[in-house]
Amino acid sequence: MYQDRKRHLEARARVLKAMSHPTRLFIIEELDKEERCVCDLTGMVGADVSTISKHLSVLRQAGIVAADKRGNQVFYRLRVPCILNFFGCVESVLESQFQEQAAFLENVGA
Repeated sequence: MYQDRKRHLEARARVLKAMSHPTRLFIIEELDKEERCVCDLTGMVGADVSTISKHLSVLRQAGIVAADKRGNQVFYRLRVPCILNFFGCVESVLESQFQEQAAFLENVGA
């Protein structure tokens, strides 16, 4: 039983690890708006094609994005848009940390 759960937790960790880079988070947010090709993302991020392609490869291997080849270009889209629901939870954690720090600083200054 533990081994099955461990495999599932490892799979979760792979998805989280794929998301654990600011550029990949940016790509996910942009793909929520509309599908994009590598050329679109290179201009938005300010990185070269190979760097963006590597980030997209990581996201694709984790099952976060899907690719559709059309002619010479590959267009990427989110496979499961609900991945963005996770960001709402992350923002709640950040807000909680901010409030705790603000309260601490207020008490220190008092």
